[in-house]
Parts: sequence; structure tokens; C-alpha cells
Amino acid sequence: MDAKLSEPHDVTFDFRELSAREKYKLMIGTVVPRPIALVTTVDLQGRVNAAPFSFFNCLSADPPILALGVENHPDMRFKDTGLNIRLTEVFTVNIVSHAIAEAMHVCSVPFPPERDELKAAGLTAMPGQTVASPWIKEAPAAFECRRHITLELGKSRQIIMGEILFAHYHSDVVDADRLHIDPARLDAIARLGGNTCSTIRDRFDMLTPTLEDFRAD
Repeated sequence: MDAKLSEPHDVTFDFRELSAREKYKLMIGTVVPRPIALVTTVDLQGRVNAAPFSFFNCLSADPPILALGVENHPDMRFKDTGLNIRLTEVFTVNIVSHAIAEAMHVCSVPFPPERDELKAAGLTAMPGQTVASPWIKEAPAAFECRRHITLELGKSRQIIMGEILFAHYHSDVVDADRLHIDPARLDAIARLGGNTCSTIRDRFDMLTPTLEDFRAD
């Protein structure tokens, strides 16, 4: 007699009873894939900082708003990115392609403020067109942003919203007439849970159905 397969059962977690680390592990393993923003800023001395963030996405097209989730250091000091944006009001989001994934990883090293992460990673800083923070030449796309608003979430994290002022693309990534982005040329990577990343090379299309299409089916 064949063994009867058991039905899957639910596993539940009360987030009110979990530690911050436990909530973090569940969230980053579930909300996937997350795009990676390699954020470039400058401090008041003009020193460049670059750091990757996967708590990142676009929220609005009119106005064109991006959002970053920036956590403080364990002792609640601002990280360089958060402090620089607070002081200068500008930042640049560089999209991470598979080609610069290892360089992005170098930028996550906790260098002191005087160390230029872009130079350490072998990346090229290009002068911003509208903001003081540079964009990265090797990135397939970059958005120059002005801080729109900062939401303080408790004592440990800020949600920084930036308005896009200017965009840079590699010429083979975008059709300038149709404003169509070639995802294969962009070749962006994303974060999954833990240390795992992914590409966007496996894709499929799903057309948004109309009410008439739904009724016909």
C-alpha cells in the first residue's frame, strides 16, 4: 500500500516576539529578489563614499522617487551614506550589473571615511551633472538624486527618499527613442537571503489582462 503524502502545514511567527535579527532573517529571505543600489555620496570635505544597499526600490514616477533603507551602526552612529546625505542633501544610485558585482562587494568593506571605496574597487568616479556626488562609469545605469524626505524609523534606521534629477545609461542599455531598457544589457543582479545573489537572466512575459480578457476566459 502506497504511503500517503502528508499535507504541508503552516509555520507561523509572531513578529512581536522576535528579535531584530530574527525578523531581519525572515524578511530578507522572503522579500526577494531585491535590487541593489550602489550609492555614491560625498562628505563636506569632498571625499567620495560608495556603499551597496538592497533595501532599495522605486516608489513613484511623478515625482520620480527612489527609496533607500539605511541602517545606523550598532552604537547608533550614522553610517557614512546616511550622514553624507543628511549633510549634502544629494546622492547617486548606481545599478549593479553582474560585471561589477565583485567591485560592489569590495565597496561593502567597512573602510574608514578617508579611504575611497571606488578606487579600492577599481571603479571610475564621473562628475555628477546636477549633484556633487559622482556616478560610476562602469555601472549600466545611474540616477542622480536630491533628498526629498527622510523618515526616521525608531532609533536605528532611516528611509531616505530621493527625487531623480538626472540619469546616465550605457548606450547599449537603453533605446533613447522608445525609452526601452534592455534587461539583458542591463544585466542587473539582486540580493536574496543571506549572502546569496541572483541575476535576472531567466525571464518570462505576463501581459496585464483586461476585464474583457478575463470575462472571455
